[in-house]
Amino acid sequence: MALDYHALLNPSQAAAVLQTEGPCMIIAGAGSGKTRVLTYRIAHLLEQGVDPFNILALTFTNKAAKEMRARIEKVVGPNARNLWMGTFHSVFAKILRSEADKIGFPRSFTIYDTQDSKTLIGQIVKELELDDKLYKASTVLGRISAAKNKLVSVAQYLSDPVIKQDDEAALRPKIGVIYQQYASRCFKAGAMDFDDLLFQTNVLFRDHADVLNKYQNKFRFVMVDEYQDTNYSQYLITRKLAAKERNICVVGDDAQSIYAFRGADITNILNFEKDYPELNVFKLEQNYRSTKNIVWAANSVIKNNQAQLRKDVFSDNEDGNLIELIKAASDNEEGKLIAQSIYEDKMNQHLSYDNFAILYRTNAQSRAMEEALRKLNIRYKIVGGLSFYQRKEIKDLVAYLRLTVNPNDEQALRRVINYPKRGIGDTTISKLINSAEEANHTIWEVVSNAEQFLPARVSNPV
Repeated sequence: MALDYHALLNPSQAAAVLQTEGPCMIIAGAGSGKTRVLTYRIAHLLEQGVDPFNILALTFTNKAAKEMRARIEKVVGPNARNLWMGTFHSVFAKILRSEADKIGFPRSFTIYDTQDSKTLIGQIVKELELDDKLYKASTVLGRISAAKNKLVSVAQYLSDPVIKQDDEAALRPKIGVIYQQYASRCFKAGAMDFDDLLFQTNVLFRDHADVLNKYQNKFRFVMVDEYQDTNYSQYLITRKLAAKERNICVVGDDAQSIYAFRGADITNILNFEKDYPELNVFKLEQNYRSTKNIVWAANSVIKNNQAQLRKDVFSDNEDGNLIELIKAASDNEEGKLIAQSIYEDKMNQHLSYDNFAILYRTNAQSRAMEEALRKLNIRYKIVGGLSFYQRKEIKDLVAYLRLTVNPNDEQALRRVINYPKRGIGDTTISKLINSAEEANHTIWEVVSNAEQFLPARVSNPV
């Protein structure tokens, strides 16, 4: 039995759900029910007889993908499990697992996390005898990441006079060389970092038209959530995939674009109509989440944006409390004022501490807050601590597993080669690296044939 979307949704939401053919942009203000719209839109496609394998839905977090899939499953049943749904990185990692050999990588390639990448960059900086304070691993990785997100290859990086000038002005003229060695070492180790999952997908689609055509035919309907946060690399992938059928639906809000520091390009959503002149635009303007005062305040700030997609966000909720703005002379005073306010509101309104949340822009700001809360004996919990997979014992175990799948994984080998202790120190590891470089082999190949490449004194513990 078909769902009555006009009964389940407001007119704007229903219109966005029922428009399934051709390019579509859903401008979704905060709290306007965009997840509900995406859920029912996919459900409607399945009701219309579209095979779930032909639908690609891209989100920005695994949590969002999991929640959306669960919602769709409640509406249409287990058929939802066959949808191609996930983050950009997870979906294209899956595609690369099938196609990696076409671009010279093993299908069992390792995915380096941020710490793996920083460690490798730190090793390269040391080998090049550069100043590790000037060439901080996080700074260099950020520069390389920005280049990959703009699809700037090593060759382009090294030959671009503007990039060269920028690096020299920052007193880091060797970043191009580090990028070159970093890319080479990743390739030799059969590894990709997070940015490579998108960069190499672009390379795959650019150099192998048959592969691109295969996935264009497979994904007849493409949907992208949080489109305002896409970077150039993500934009190009989705545009290529949708080029044949042109059934692309993007959902976003330019006013909620907050990831420019990660390479997000707001012009992707602002200029979407230029790519698709026949575009259907739907505006979800009713905020179901916030009070009127919060919506009015947000609108008064957003209206000053120079480039924007115009919309009139409103709320039928109660007016709510006025927003209070506090100006503090220092971070310590700010912490004190916030802690005092929480304490007074709890006592006067008979609340519990789990009714309160403190949001701050950077982790460094938590210190002043924590000290103030402790002084008033207010219990609190920091959200976003060390991940389970970042614990040392877990990373050690995962490194062994990574090596069984991909013996060329340099970072995994470095992590476990002397754990438990085997008498293999930094000097021996350096000799292994040098031998591998000189013989143009991977470190694992040198380890496996240590007697052939190393002196007996060094090869015995290896």
